Amino acid sequence: MSSPLSRRRLLAGAGGVALAGTAAVLGYELNKGKPVASGPSLGSADASSDAPTTQSGYRFQRQSSPGRTVVQDGSGNQLAVFTDGARTAVLAGPSRTFSEPSTTQATVTTSTWVRVLPKAWKQGQEKSAWFTQWFPKALHDTSPDVLGVAFEYSSAGAASHYDSAGVRYAGRAHFGPRNPGVTSSLDFGYHDEKSDFYDYLGIPWTFSDGTHAQPEKDRYGDADCSGFQRLVWGYRMGIPMHNTNTAGVGLPRRAYAIAAAGPGVLLIPNTGAQATDLSVLQPGDLVFFAIRKDQPSVIDHCGMYLGPDNAGRPRFYSSRSAADGPTMGDLAGHALLDGTDFYARGFRSARRL
Repeated sequence: MSSPLSRRRLLAGAGGVALAGTAAVLGYELNKGKPVASGPSLGSADASSDAPTTQSGYRFQRQSSPGRTVVQDGSGNQLAVFTDGARTAVLAGPSRTFSEPSTTQATVTTSTWVRVLPKAWKQGQEKSAWFTQWFPKALHDTSPDVLGVAFEYSSAGAASHYDSAGVRYAGRAHFGPRNPGVTSSLDFGYHDEKSDFYDYLGIPWTFSDGTHAQPEKDRYGDADCSGFQRLVWGYRMGIPMHNTNTAGVGLPRRAYAIAAAGPGVLLIPNTGAQATDLSVLQPGDLVFFAIRKDQPSVIDHCGMYLGPDNAGRPRFYSSRSAADGPTMGDLAGHALLDGTDFYARGFRSARRL
């Protein structure tokens, strides 16, 4: 059997562009023939910090809060956004729709594609050799991006995919084993936490610091909320990971640690109260929640922002106990960031990896 590192390299292409095959997974449909929208959401408008520059037919403009480079074509259509200090890039592409009919009537239709850069963005990198080669290819790439890969684990049902060593690297994920002391599937903790990405995969893992982790047999195919983000961003997209909840290289283990010490850019700090200004968010951002009544400021859940749904509400995607795996649905709380529902009240923080 090949090593975990060699499998990760097989599944993630240059710059984190996934090489997994078809996009024909449940709840993910390309809207062929439909026009591309104006481009990725930039959040609230702000003044440019520099005059725009033009290069190879593209127009690059600096914006602030957070510092970022916005790319436009010759007609002024937004093509991409690159945020200083983050590897997450959003690019305009074909419109597609995400849905989960078994748990919600909401759908998310978006022309934003989320890719992972080979390195964290810095101002001026549009002039580098790697970028001039990477960017035109990325603009035309319709292989599964971060959002597409995430839906390859949908709790509503997703087809299994295996690598050449027989490891199931994608397919319907569960949250964790049943907790016998919790009787209702809608109660927090009905399914147990503590399932990381290597439990889902069923393979041992050696982290870059030399520490080893062994999967638990009864957690095969399981990934809790932070384990699911590590499965997508780390194992599939190639962002480094470590196995502690302290600062280190890449993604730490628990949701609270990713919020506080993860890579990238902290967009919304945790003040202990509901975060209500969502203007800074873009698809792919990690969102964090405090959902225990006795600890209203302690982060204990995380998800991925998808963008506005068909009702214009900000919807997220996360591995949840009530759905027994990744969901954009509304079991035991609507998957929304605004309003007064369960998760909205617990929304505390956001980070762009």
